[in-house]
Amino acid sequence: MSRIQRETRIDAPRERVFDLARHVEAHVATMPDEEAVEGTGLLGPGDRVTFRAPQFGIPFELAAEIVEFDRPRQFRDVQRSGVFGSLSHEHTFEEVVGGTVMRDDVRFSMPFGPLGRLGAAVARWRLQRLVDYHANALKQLAEGEDWRRYLDG
Repeated sequence: MSRIQRETRIDAPRERVFDLARHVEAHVATMPDEEAVEGTGLLGPGDRVTFRAPQFGIPFELAAEIVEFDRPRQFRDVQRSGVFGSLSHEHTFEEVVGGTVMRDDVRFSMPFGPLGRLGAAVARWRLQRLVDYHANALKQLAEGEDWRRYLDG
């Protein structure tokens, strides 16, 4: 199993950052070329969402379900269908002076056994770039004024 971890300091209240991270339309706005084909608004325990995005010019879908939820501290989503053999993304939010530390912990495996593992390095590289892009875009969203488009203050 491969793992990607990232820590991002965000100058915004923990509740705002947490809610933006679980908001479908905010997620789409902070990911390149992604659209939601199922799910909308704020996700909670047991909710499912399906995203579609091209990877290397090929459209892929990933359906995920929120399986752990402790607002505003932590939530975890897992892939229910998609390109990975398995994928789990734990989001944690620590309140610190002047803002929030958001942590992403993504664990994934490739399908097709040994044959699938040949693509693991490319998948890890691409997934790392997406996690980094999303974290930076979410930081900008939460620290600016555009967050109000998604949350009621």
